[in-house]
Amino acid sequence: MKKLFTYVLTAAPFIYMILIWIMSSNPDDAVIRFPDDGMDRFIKESLHLVEFGILYGLFVLALLAHGRLRFTLNFTVALISIFYGFVDEIHQSFVPYRSSTMIDAAKDLIGVTVLFWIVNRTYFRNPDHTVTKMMKRFEAYLKKD
Repeated sequence: MKKLFTYVLTAAPFIYMILIWIMSSNPDDAVIRFPDDGMDRFIKESLHLVEFGILYGLFVLALLAHGRLRFTLNFTVALISIFYGFVDEIHQSFVPYRSSTMIDAAKDLIGVTVLFWIVNRTYFRNPDHTVTKMMKRFEAYLKKD
């Protein structure tokens, strides 16, 4: 069962990347539209702050599942998440009824950067932090046979 869970965690960031691509290939109101235009825009713009942070978080979980979370790999998956955010913004510029702005790309960058900072400040620099202990327990749990 742990082996299956490890495979699912490994595939999760890539499945999420596919879902992001599919969602951004559609008009912004294809899935949900709130009755209040201001609220609709606010929620959808706010999602930029978390969307690619989640992608980075899934990469971190995949690395933890294999016991390979090291600073260099952590930095690499952060860069991949940021780069994918930029690629997605370029992709959206070609989709009818979608917009692509540097502000959106900056929000994607901020989302990844905040979570990257949290992982670095806890996992790599503070072994006594609650988040570090949870991550280490998760990593150890998946290593056990």
